[in-house]
Amino acid sequence: MQDMSHAKKIEQIRQAIAEKPDGILEALATQFAVPVQTVIECVPGNRVARIDGSRFVDVLTDIATWGDITFIVHTKDAVVEFCGPMPTGRIGHGMYNLQGGKIGLSGHLRPENCKSIFLVRRPFMGVETMSVQFFNAEGETIFRIYVGRDEARNLKADQIERFNRLETLFVETAGDA
Repeated sequence: MQDMSHAKKIEQIRQAIAEKPDGILEALATQFAVPVQTVIECVPGNRVARIDGSRFVDVLTDIATWGDITFIVHTKDAVVEFCGPMPTGRIGHGMYNLQGGKIGLSGHLRPENCKSIFLVRRPFMGVETMSVQFFNAEGETIFRIYVGRDEARNLKADQIERFNRLETLFVETAGDA
């Protein structure tokens, strides 16, 4: 598919999403040889909203108040998930340092590498999901944070409200980015 024009790829990605809205977006990115962000930008209508990457710390600080979430790093070689509260963080030595301690999520993130954040509402494997997805300058996913679920596997109502509030506070553009 290397010879396919970019416009043709976009058209075919949109068609693939329409035919299988709960498909794996990384698989489409691989199939069409485009960054994952390009696929996200093809999700239809008001199901995607963009936040500038400069709001990285603001967005993560807000999410740290949500309670249990699912944090996912998805590469071609692994899908790593953490379920639990997003820890608070602080800037030090050029990194955003997660304060998860010995139990929970911890690590060091480079906020300056985040160029775009997308709020994504879409089905996955037959259930509705809401995620905050962080992208680098190449349009590749840094990590994703999903709204948590209650005991009945429904999206947590308070987190839906907080997700929607992120859009109100920080969104640059909405819809097809």
